[in-house]
Amino acid sequence: MHRSRLVGFIIDCQTGDVAQAATFWSQALGMPARQAEYPRYIKLDEGARDLFIEVQAVEHESRVHLDIESDDVPAEVARLQQLGAIKLPQTHQGTWVVMEAPSGHRFCVVRTRNDLTVTPGANAWPDLRGE
Repeated sequence: MHRSRLVGFIIDCQTGDVAQAATFWSQALGMPARQAEYPRYIKLDEGARDLFIEVQAVEHESRVHLDIESDDVPAEVARLQQLGAIKLPQTHQGTWVVMEAPSGHRFCVVRTRNDLTVTPGANAWPDLRGE
């Protein structure tokens, strides 16, 4: 059994100035911006919200994608593949996997930093990998 939940949204910005893009979204959403762990990302302070929002510099066209966090990324990827999603070749050191829904929308499955057994809104799923 593994757990997963919608953790937040990533605002992909095809720009050379991610700070400027983050300033707009920070002001538009009323969420202060702060530098993230990686230089291409700027987090918007979720404060009282239980929703992660981040501005990201990307090479592809600008769009918004969502992240699903899981305590077992391979199990969650397998579950979503059974629902019709496809795994794309982009991954990052085993911490996230880029996928595409049958509708064509891109999303990421990311390794959680939370204990999903006690996190509100987390779903419990049976292991479909046959292990």
